[in-house]
Amino acid sequence: MKKRRIFTLLLISVLVLSIFMVGCGNGDNGDNGDNGDNGEVENGGESPDRVAIATGGTTGVYYPLGGAFANIVNDYVDGVTANAESTGASVENANLLNDGDVDFAMIQNDISYFAFEGIEMFDTPMDNLRGLATLYPETIQIVADAGAGIESIEDLAGKRVAVGAPGSGTEANARQILEVHGITYDDFTPDYLSFAEAADNLRDGNVDAAFVTAGTPTAAITDLSTQHSVVLISISQDMIDEIVSEYPYYTQVEIPGGTYRNQDDAVDAVAVMAMIAVRAELSEDFVYEITAALFENLSDLESAHARGGDVSLEGAQDGMSLELHPGAQRYFDEAQ
Repeated sequence: MKKRRIFTLLLISVLVLSIFMVGCGNGDNGDNGDNGDNGEVENGGESPDRVAIATGGTTGVYYPLGGAFANIVNDYVDGVTANAESTGASVENANLLNDGDVDFAMIQNDISYFAFEGIEMFDTPMDNLRGLATLYPETIQIVADAGAGIESIEDLAGKRVAVGAPGSGTEANARQILEVHGITYDDFTPDYLSFAEAADNLRDGNVDAAFVTAGTPTAAITDLSTQHSVVLISISQDMIDEIVSEYPYYTQVEIPGGTYRNQDDAVDAVAVMAMIAVRAELSEDFVYEITAALFENLSDLESAHARGGDVSLEGAQDGMSLELHPGAQRYFDEAQ
């Protein structure tokens, strides 16, 4: 009886020791991702099994497109779960991405450029940002009261002009476009107003013109044009060429005739691009797989929002303001 008890105790000791050794052997399988992801580090970067995608407000374009992007990852990339998060959009998204709080982010391409360089609204350069693809244009629209006698950008001199909210991307766009035309804020009276405020003030006669950066048609301008007589101001081709040459994140676009009420003719303009940026720390193979899934299932984006129909492989690098992530670069090199 005593021998049997000793044998039993020895057996239990061996079992306990075995369990302890297995537990210690699995200690390297902890979190490697910044979002609590249990992913492996390979090819000099991370391959998380859970990723976060920063989008924008729930009423904007970024949110539904970011949600569709997350669904594409969930449906077509094995072993990876993606979640789209509503945020304050571009500026906040750049900070979230650089800090590693998200893995992918919808960002206006001029904002990503400012963030990477540490200029405008960013105090220090953000080096954890890389490009995955540009998506669709966000057009800088210059809207003027039809009775203000404004037919060109040069005619803004001496007028009262809404240039965007303080520190906004729109305000930076306005300042840069005016600068290329040799115009500064000293040449007119600037008002720092949001889209909605600018539309209200145009309607009420408090400003003569306004800069609006948004996908077309823009609801604020559509509503304004049904209540008040306004015109869109074209940018001349030589000035467009100079703007695009000076600032790498701009691209030339056309606002088709009929976009707004009483706008019969097409308007030449420039646009920044909505884009997807990615953490530089993610592995090449991982980002390659994500990029392939996105561009091989673009119909899913178009189903989520009309602007998703603007996304194409051919235009995926138009206005790209960041260095492409090696994984995205490899996919484009193979696909094009």
